[in-house]
Amino acid sequence: MTNPWQEATVLDVRHETPNAKTFRLRLPDPRTHLAGQYYVVRLTAPDGYRAQRSYSVASMPGGGEIDLTVELFPEGEVSGFLHEVVAPGDTLEVRGPIGGFFAWAGDTPILGVAGGSGVVPLMSMLRHARAIGHPERMRLIVSARRPVDLYYADEVVGPETTVVYTRQAPPGDPRPVGRLTAEDLTPLLAGPPRTVFVCGTPGFCDTATDLLIGLGVETEKIRVERFGPT
Repeated sequence: MTNPWQEATVLDVRHETPNAKTFRLRLPDPRTHLAGQYYVVRLTAPDGYRAQRSYSVASMPGGGEIDLTVELFPEGEVSGFLHEVVAPGDTLEVRGPIGGFFAWAGDTPILGVAGGSGVVPLMSMLRHARAIGHPERMRLIVSARRPVDLYYADEVVGPETTVVYTRQAPPGDPRPVGRLTAEDLTPLLAGPPRTVFVCGTPGFCDTATDLLIGLGVETEKIRVERFGPT
């Protein structure tokens, strides 16, 4: 197997939102990922029962450590175990990196459109753009319900990033609360053509894609990855 399973060590666990945690893992066999790729996490019970889920890498490419941000889903087998049991020092069976369609090498202009936890792979892209000294290559718009629900709140904000709140906005936010609109996207599409990476729930992705097509973005320039419980 060219991409075998590894026993990764959990180095750190931190809260991102009330329902999401980031797990920093050290890989015994480091593999450089592209921004936007993911790893599979596999759990094995004492009776041999196995469950696995795919999680996008939030950290930028490079090094022997990766960050996986996991949203807790009601009755989620894997997310529940990760949130309620896993602690620093534990090991997790992982395989990756995987995926090529929803991946970015950092050399072309892009726009990221994220809903909620869909910002995870796009955060890897944003970190990569900043790290290589070309933050202008990426624009990012993130939709969040409330400020407390914004992933990576201390880092995601910046000149490249627009945040829209659908239910509650922070004091002084000039934009009225509400869902993503064509007016939010229009200024981000100005300038050279950009490949657009859309990530979020199926409903969010469908809405965002319809808005982009309505604004004249060619379908072959739109890449979509849908998140949600399995």
